[in-house]
Amino acid sequence: MNGENTILLSDPDVSQAELDAVSAALTSPRISAGRVVEKFEQAFAAYLGRAHAIAVASGTIGLMFSLKAYGIGVGDEVIASPYSWHQIAHAIALVGARPVFADIDYWTGTIAPDKVAEKISDRTRAIIAGNTNGHPAQWGPLREIAEHRRIALLEDSTESIGSEYRGRRVGTFGDCSVFDFSQPFPLVCGEGGMIVTDDGGLASTIRQLCGRRAEEGFVAAPPLQAAMSDLAAALGLAQLERIESILARRKRVEEWYNLAMQSFEGIKPPYLAPEVTEHNWLVYVVHLGTRFTRSSRDAIVDDMRTERVEAKPFCAPLHQQGFYSGYGYKRGAFFVTEKVAKRAIALPFHCHLSPEQIGFIVKSAKDASINVGAGSAIYL
Repeated sequence: MNGENTILLSDPDVSQAELDAVSAALTSPRISAGRVVEKFEQAFAAYLGRAHAIAVASGTIGLMFSLKAYGIGVGDEVIASPYSWHQIAHAIALVGARPVFADIDYWTGTIAPDKVAEKISDRTRAIIAGNTNGHPAQWGPLREIAEHRRIALLEDSTESIGSEYRGRRVGTFGDCSVFDFSQPFPLVCGEGGMIVTDDGGLASTIRQLCGRRAEEGFVAAPPLQAAMSDLAAALGLAQLERIESILARRKRVEEWYNLAMQSFEGIKPPYLAPEVTEHNWLVYVVHLGTRFTRSSRDAIVDDMRTERVEAKPFCAPLHQQGFYSGYGYKRGAFFVTEKVAKRAIALPFHCHLSPEQIGFIVKSAKDASINVGAGSAIYL
């Protein structure tokens, strides 16, 4: 969807600092992976307080490298959530392992530890838990399960930079944690991702897989040439230096949304678990009431498009996507995921929105819900 008058779902927060950083990179003698990538890695590791950070071409590739570094492949199983907007869980299939999905917690949208425990088998090598739409997963119980069963715990932090669980930033809970820097994420490089870990051996293996330094000579395995460029890293580094400001501007937009949403009767505030000490939403998600269906959700999205508001269904559950039918997954396999997904809508969320635009977005959503004949019961 394009056009000057369209309220876009995503619009990156780019300042003169980013423009200057990219310009400097463009006029330097090197724009492929080099010193700027290394600076970005060092700064990102310091931001999280982790020992190692490896920049890669995307979040999916980052998770794929993490799985490969653990030796996970054909014949292995990896547990993941079928519910999310950004689906780096595709990496499980890309390394040849079997994705084993576990249902989510109704309130948080994150993978439910009790459901994870039920899915563990002798072939399980890892759990991938995501901080869905910025809400941290239940890291305490998940860590207990992983340590008890002696399997890796990997963290998908692609949707949640800056959020905190019990006072710790997301990205610090997994044996490996993965970030993505494409839209609509708050920190945007165009395309790219970052793997962070405290395991030096694991980091070394991932760097070899990345294949950034051909001059190293000895090749233990064919590298995939999936590094980030200095050009993208320059943008990412400038964004990281401004990340607190970027998140604060998005918080202001969230507050405007919360005020505008009070015009809906019976509105429920966004749920935050007691363990969440900071949250940063990826997108502003509204959940339709139980009288709505998937088709009525789609009709609302279409109606909003006619009003030049770009809204999207928040999730197309992985187990309902065609590729995963080959693993035996069918509609009805995960009750909570399907119940939540078919009524969740992502509304525009970025720092360039004004209170007037947000009021128009909310009014458009309310009017569209009435137009489909189901009333205006929309819940955050």
